[in-house]
Amino acid sequence: MSTLWTPGEANDPEEPQGAAPPGDAGGPDDEAAREQLRALREQLSQTPVADIVANHAIGLWELALLHLSAEEGTEPDLEEARLAIDGVAALVEGLEGRLGRHQEPLREALAQLRLAFVEINRRAESGDGETSDESG
Repeated sequence: MSTLWTPGEANDPEEPQGAAPPGDAGGPDDEAAREQLRALREQLSQTPVADIVANHAIGLWELALLHLSAEEGTEPDLEEARLAIDGVAALVEGLEGRLGRHQEPLREALAQLRLAFVEINRRAESGDGETSDESG
């Protein structure tokens, strides 16, 4: 039976028995890091899951915008944008009614993102048609 290795576990299959990670003396810095991790876990456990899911949806929304925007000399990456938009939709629509106060703002953000995608895709298709006519 295999198990997942976690930091601090004694039986890491990649390390010889009794070996400590490089630079790990188990001193005060190690104890401080453990305390920080404990505090972060406590904070995370007290955060409503809807807030965390909404945060992830916003991250995907930002990622979609990044791929939809064209910087100087680059074109939008519509396939990457589409995947990020589908990710937002999976969260927002898949969890319909369970996101509390985040539901409506996320639904609106998704609708705006989809409209932007359609418009940018339309412009890209019309631009591709002109380019292929010139080269053909």
